[in-house]
Amino acid sequence: MSPHAPGRRRVHRRLAAGVPLALVAALTAQSAEAAAPAGTDHAESGGRGAHVVRTATLGDIPLGAFSNALLPGTVSDDRGVDLGGIGSDVYPAGRKGEFWTVTDRGPNGQIKVDGKKRRTFPVPGFDPAIVKIRVTGDTVRVLDAIPLTTSSGKPVTGLSNQAGRDEAPYSYDASTPLAYDPDGLDTEGIVRAADGTFWLVDEYGPSLVHVSARGRVLARYVPKGLGLQGAGYPVVEALPSVLLHRKINRGFEGLALLPDGDLVMALQSPLSLPDADAGDASRTTRLLRFSPRKRAVTAEYAYRFDPVNVVDPSEDDTSELKISSVVAVGRDRLLVEERTDKAARLQVVRLERSADILGSRWDDDTAAPSLEQLDDPAAAGVPVLVKRLVVDLGTVAGVPGKIEGVARVDDRTLALVNDNDFGMTDGSGAFDAHGRLVDSGVETTVTYVRLPRRI
Repeated sequence: MSPHAPGRRRVHRRLAAGVPLALVAALTAQSAEAAAPAGTDHAESGGRGAHVVRTATLGDIPLGAFSNALLPGTVSDDRGVDLGGIGSDVYPAGRKGEFWTVTDRGPNGQIKVDGKKRRTFPVPGFDPAIVKIRVTGDTVRVLDAIPLTTSSGKPVTGLSNQAGRDEAPYSYDASTPLAYDPDGLDTEGIVRAADGTFWLVDEYGPSLVHVSARGRVLARYVPKGLGLQGAGYPVVEALPSVLLHRKINRGFEGLALLPDGDLVMALQSPLSLPDADAGDASRTTRLLRFSPRKRAVTAEYAYRFDPVNVVDPSEDDTSELKISSVVAVGRDRLLVEERTDKAARLQVVRLERSADILGSRWDDDTAAPSLEQLDDPAAAGVPVLVKRLVVDLGTVAGVPGKIEGVARVDDRTLALVNDNDFGMTDGSGAFDAHGRLVDSGVETTVTYVRLPRRI
């Protein structure tokens, strides 16, 4: 549905963080009927017997109304953008059909100016949020939302952190520079711990972020040597310094909670070691195990992507390979999503102790060759994680593109969430002459996929 369609309604009542968003839920119900695709239940398809059993759609919720209901005054003009981006990750919330999700940094795009791309933030006051949803029939309803805040309760933003390291932020039309924000988070993966707190991962640092049940950032764990100054919450340099070489916009993307309470973080893409060209050509990225009790990384693993044309037969650019989700499926087993923007494959790996490379020469950014430069890491003595294909989602009819969130519903059913980028597209045509969004038409959907056998 277009952001200017008659079904779009405005929220006129303030809603406190941490309480059910009843009014927003009502808005969702009003607009979902028009947005939800029909005829998707129990549609048999390929994927060796895997098939879609349900598709549900999030209705149009004005982004300004949503944000200002949580933290009044944060968004002065949403430029016609609706709530989106909640498909950055998804985690079961305990009750049937309910999930915790997290937005990313908010609406953003790229516009070329004088031959160079500028990163735009059309709604710079947007505050990333944890959003609780319920899937009911073909509708995704918002039950609750929790804004992310600093220690003093100030909203964080999604803006870039550091000049010279992150992309310079600009206004919606790329004409006006915006200020960097050391509190800014590009949140991606989410899990909820037994004590009710949340753990998130972020692409900027890259960082692991511990958040209270009400959204206050308790600690942000970043690579040693990052030197982030001026943040309004504790910043702890506890991650390996080699992570300083993450690609721009390709930091931590996936996060899993193991049964013992440890966390596993996935780098979206190979590190740029020794340079960007090596990172773009590499098929080896890294997973890191973190102990909340020790507040330290305790293991690191090399993960090898399949060739890009195996993951996505329409793609020949290796740099398009990404990990977007990791899910614990046992004491030491993970479901890992390898994807491009158009296709995805889910693999199972076991985190063997013998595969731990933490503290080895591969964490030394002067190593030559680097881990990322090895054409055959196993032949060079690197213990690459052994993986087993569970399902090729690119062959399953009804699965949308850009799946970023994966949750386990039961032993044979997965819930998938796409990132609709808030309806944004790149280029100068993303907004009309009045500065209003020209919506891409891509909706946020939750898609249930039934597998032919247990994971």
